[in-house]
Amino acid sequence: MQKHKRCKKSHFTLIELMIVLVIITLLGALVAPPLIGELEEAKHQTAKTQIKLLSSRVKDYYLDVGEYPPNLRALVKNPGNEKWDGPYLDPPELPDDPWDEPYKYEKDVTVEGTKLDFDIYTYGADQSPGGEDENRDIHRISTKD
Repeated sequence: MQKHKRCKKSHFTLIELMIVLVIITLLGALVAPPLIGELEEAKHQTAKTQIKLLSSRVKDYYLDVGEYPPNLRALVKNPGNEKWDGPYLDPPELPDDPWDEPYKYEKDVTVEGTKLDFDIYTYGADQSPGGEDENRDIHRISTKD
């Protein structure tokens, strides 16, 4: 008499797989929101750092030329001034803000009640003036934290 041996294969049941998926989803729901908040704050810190860098280069331009540049492009391309000693950025490219928009630049402005020779700013995630949290504007004056 020959006995038939059953091969035991281990399989996951559908219920076990569903339980694992529910646990992974719950863990993701707990972990994701703080990480998203950290990402937005990192973007704001990046914008502040880039604004400080650009402000420093605008001041270098002023020291060489005797006036503030007409626009930020003048930091990388001579606007036709013979005193220009640029490019003032290395590499000679203007960075975009963390939301992939160009930084804004104005001369002789008042920001938050303070008169400035120039301002460099970004409108944040919503790319419109004003806003809170990830949509808050970041001006040169607000980088002095």
